[in-house]
Amino acid sequence: MTQSAPSTLRYPLPELTQLIESLFKATGMDADKARAIAHSLLSADSMGHGTHGLALAPWYLAAARSGVMTIAGEMEIVNDRGGCVTWNGRRLPGAWLISRAIDTALERIAQHGVVTVAIANSHHTGALAVYLPRLTERGLMVQLVCSGPAAKGVAPFGGSEPLFTPNPMAAGIPTKGDPVLLDISSSITTLNSARQLVARGERFPAMWAMDKNGQPSDDPNVVVSGGGSLLPVGGFDHGHKGYGMAILAEALTQAVPGYGRADEPKGTTLGIFLQVTDPRAFGGLDAFTRQSQWLVDACHANAPLPGGARVRVPGEHALVRQRQAVEQGVPLVQGTVDALVPLADAAGLAWPAAMK
Repeated sequence: MTQSAPSTLRYPLPELTQLIESLFKATGMDADKARAIAHSLLSADSMGHGTHGLALAPWYLAAARSGVMTIAGEMEIVNDRGGCVTWNGRRLPGAWLISRAIDTALERIAQHGVVTVAIANSHHTGALAVYLPRLTERGLMVQLVCSGPAAKGVAPFGGSEPLFTPNPMAAGIPTKGDPVLLDISSSITTLNSARQLVARGERFPAMWAMDKNGQPSDDPNVVVSGGGSLLPVGGFDHGHKGYGMAILAEALTQAVPGYGRADEPKGTTLGIFLQVTDPRAFGGLDAFTRQSQWLVDACHANAPLPGGARVRVPGEHALVRQRQAVEQGVPLVQGTVDALVPLADAAGLAWPAAMK
């Protein structure tokens, strides 16, 4: 039987931003960290990444109140060689740590041309795509990768036991117009998506998982509580490709900062790798965007499949949705609102009215 789409209403972005910031500050969180989390979650919802938007806020708030997420103070500087920086994130909010890493890159990029920040022991980052426009709008290319060395949910290709997390990899590529914004995982879908499907009593749209016996399944329960695994990108047929992506992501986010699975960490901890490249330090920005824009135009001009829409590039719809959210409000499913309204009430905060 076909599942009906969850009902969605739109809410004004400024009022939602103020509310979410206030909810996190009410936990005792530093204001700059609350601001970074609100921006990350609301940008995700605005771009259409609902699994990594305000649906995560109750979990984040519980982590802040319990001490699982560090809510005050600074990261620990492990190494700093100008263009190469390593931090211990002390389980501070991933959104704030990435924001600070971007600040660092922007301060140093003119001198170094390439700036890399590796962060160990961060709390959750949310959707990686939301951080990219701040750099691409300055004509900078960015690569952003993360992994969770304390969690397991994706088996290596040919194996049946979970080992990796979905290990997302994102990239922002400036052009003469809108940037290309790539945000993909090494697995077919994410653990957050599996959990939310379980909560709604729904299934994957195809055999995206395998059970603990190595059999294909469309049941997210086999991943969330049944000892099964998400499949890597490529599935049973070509999953060696997603498997390779997962290994690369773990090398960048765990081996480079020097902390990962070999240390047997517990709880919510992520490794992050941010690398910012200034085209001006290489062939020049005009030369870069001449090539990147040509490629975008060539993709758009490519003959679509019979009966299909125009070919689009990664991030195209996300940017359209984001602009719509500013004008028309942030789209939220009713389940997300129902989970947050009691938390707002308990903090003495009024949930904003939906936009007409």
